[in-house]
Amino acid sequence: MHDLQAERRTALAVRVWRTLLGVALLIWLTDLATKIWAVHYLSHRGAIKIIGSLFQLNFIRNSGAAFSFAPGATLLLSFFGIAVLIAIVYYAPSLTSKGWAVVLGLVMGGVLGNLTDRIFREPGLLRGHVIDWMQLPHWPIFNLADTAIVVAAFISVVLTARNIPPINKEELI
Repeated sequence: MHDLQAERRTALAVRVWRTLLGVALLIWLTDLATKIWAVHYLSHRGAIKIIGSLFQLNFIRNSGAAFSFAPGATLLLSFFGIAVLIAIVYYAPSLTSKGWAVVLGLVMGGVLGNLTDRIFREPGLLRGHVIDWMQLPHWPIFNLADTAIVVAAFISVVLTARNIPPINKEELI
């Protein structure tokens, strides 16, 4: 009986890691590809209306966070992103469901997407500006990495409302 429980926990851990890393990789690569596209096709143009003023493509290089928050704090935001990645890797083995693995995969992919910009784009290491290119009315211009993080927040609310705990507290002891 004990071996069966251990086997189930191991199988869940494998599924959780596979889901988390698969989602993170998909988001990271898709975000990177769309940012390369945006730099190539949008960086020298004005806003392009897709659905009137409801949805536009509008290229910016963002040195801060959303809503023009902390425009000079790129280095701090980079270290915060690294801390989030470390926390995800630390807590992932204790996840209780594939749903929470998807949540952390979305967050990890989003953080990796924006952190990649902060590491490799101008003006320099851990101070690079994030490429944002999608715009909705009364909302900051954003990218797919940002979208993944917002979707993760929504899913976490749904999982919490359904009483699905994110971690197994016994495994943390």
